[in-house]
Amino acid sequence: MIFLAGEVGVVTIDGTVVVELIAFLLMLAVLARYVYPEIVKVAEARQRAIAQQLKEAEEARTAAEARLKEAQAKLDDARRSAQSVLDAAAKSAEQLRQELKQKADEEAKRTVENARKQIEAERDQAIRSVRTEVADLVVLATEKVVGETLDERKHRALIERSIQEVAGGDGRN
Repeated sequence: MIFLAGEVGVVTIDGTVVVELIAFLLMLAVLARYVYPEIVKVAEARQRAIAQQLKEAEEARTAAEARLKEAQAKLDDARRSAQSVLDAAAKSAEQLRQELKQKADEEAKRTVENARKQIEAERDQAIRSVRTEVADLVVLATEKVVGETLDERKHRALIERSIQEVAGGDGRN
């Protein structure tokens, strides 16, 4: 192997370079045949795992967004339901207030009407009492003027006429 021996500057080319080159190529062949495919498999598996995790993360994000929209829809529905319950309660309260006011107004009207009727009845009673008193006074005055007692029929006619005159207000025919 002398023909391979030679010197090129600092590096000496001899038989060891060839052996090193063969060892390098053998090592490269062994690495390419056994090690690199395993590294590629592991890298591809890792890449597939990352892609799967990304896909799962995207699906989870999509599902979370869907659940969020569903929860938002339920919350909006609950708010609408609560508002409708509040509106119904307010309407019911207003209706009850109106009914109570109407009942109170009716009760006040009944009370005023009853008082008016009672006052009118008492006034009528007082008028009857005054008429009776006037009739008695008229009979007594007539007896004194006439000097005699009238019979029952004349007595009643005189009383009725006198009451009508008094009711008329002037005391004359």
